[in-house]
Amino acid sequence: MKPLVNIVWLRRDLRLTDNAAMYFALKSNRPVVPIFIFDTHILDKLTDKTDKRVLFIHQALQELQLQLTQLGSSLHVLYTTPLQAFEQLTQLYSIEQVFTNHDYEQYGMDRDAQIGNYLQQQGIGFSTYKDIVLLEKEEVLKDDGGPYTVFTPYSKKWRLHLTNFHVKAYPTERYFANWHQQPPLPIPELEQMGFQNDASVTFPTTAVADTILQQYDQQRDYPSVNGTSLLGIHLRFGTISIRALAQKAMKLNQTFLNELIWRDFYHQILWHFPHVRAGKAFKQVYDSIQWRNNEQEFALWCAGKTGYPIVDAGMRQLNTTGYMHNRVRMIVASFLTKHLLIDWRWGEAYFAQKLLDFDFAANNGGWQWAAGCGCDAAPYFRVFNPTLQTEKFDPQLRYIRKWVPELNSFDYPKPMVVHEMARKRALETYGATLKP
Repeated sequence: MKPLVNIVWLRRDLRLTDNAAMYFALKSNRPVVPIFIFDTHILDKLTDKTDKRVLFIHQALQELQLQLTQLGSSLHVLYTTPLQAFEQLTQLYSIEQVFTNHDYEQYGMDRDAQIGNYLQQQGIGFSTYKDIVLLEKEEVLKDDGGPYTVFTPYSKKWRLHLTNFHVKAYPTERYFANWHQQPPLPIPELEQMGFQNDASVTFPTTAVADTILQQYDQQRDYPSVNGTSLLGIHLRFGTISIRALAQKAMKLNQTFLNELIWRDFYHQILWHFPHVRAGKAFKQVYDSIQWRNNEQEFALWCAGKTGYPIVDAGMRQLNTTGYMHNRVRMIVASFLTKHLLIDWRWGEAYFAQKLLDFDFAANNGGWQWAAGCGCDAAPYFRVFNPTLQTEKFDPQLRYIRKWVPELNSFDYPKPMVVHEMARKRALETYGATLKP
């Protein structure tokens, strides 16, 4: 006879504490089986079989399995499509209800609609909860009931709306006795899924020093300084609670809290504007811009061989580590879209391949901001000057020399484009599309 259980489906919330869906699952009247699906729809699109994000997820699952084993339970990890996974699960368990947390990306929303329909056909309940953001969907609206499209007024309303309730932890630990008791189930090995394991790779920890957050507003723009939290990957995969981090930010640094508000802002943009989820410019007139899209120039940008040291340093940092300092992300994005007139979607896709902390909402929002076509965007005529950016944020070239050691040698390339000419060309190209 199949055991009668409820299921909590983990996705971007790989932790046992302060997890909304897990809390409601464990409080329900059935033993709970935690599941994770290595989704072949997603994995099959990853051409780099050394992708460290898959390694990060695998390590996080092993940590969860260790914790669950100590509680007499086990993760149930499947490697297949979500629909096939639930077809298998309904053969193994008698499932009353499935609990999971909201997803705001198009694929995730389509997947959840498909699974919800399947479960309904099986007479199984399907409940989803807010967990990866603080305020979502319709929670922060303009006085006329419409969504905000400019960050500053959104952030002011967000701060007025946020209460202690929104940052209060879900006390999942109180209900750990409600895990379904079973021996540890095997987690598929990376090699079974076609990916390589690399024990030498280390990831940032979830612990961020209070001093870093306290000085965040003063140090975050300097790429040679250890002045940012490095928590992006943990926020992306939910190995840290956004509520716990917000509590810390509220006490230590309002500028850091502002970054968390930006994160909520971009997620609500995805929710309210489906054309953004579909890859269109937020300001759709910008989809008519005549991009140059020179593939050789794009390859030089990707490789960090543009002849602009701050740009090249950023791209090499990204290619080597899967991370790029946030200030430098803005510089390299501006350079690609304005200096080279290459479609922002090319850069967005490259970042999506390379960034360990890749998050569609933030990545899309950042690239559209740089290109001038997004909500709350910098005006199209703002073109970052890489030289001035260097003088301001890396004046002693510490960051640049770390990633561009051949600087000032014959091996370093000449600038691939002259800033003044490129700026003029960008203004003319944008202006031709956007003229009244």
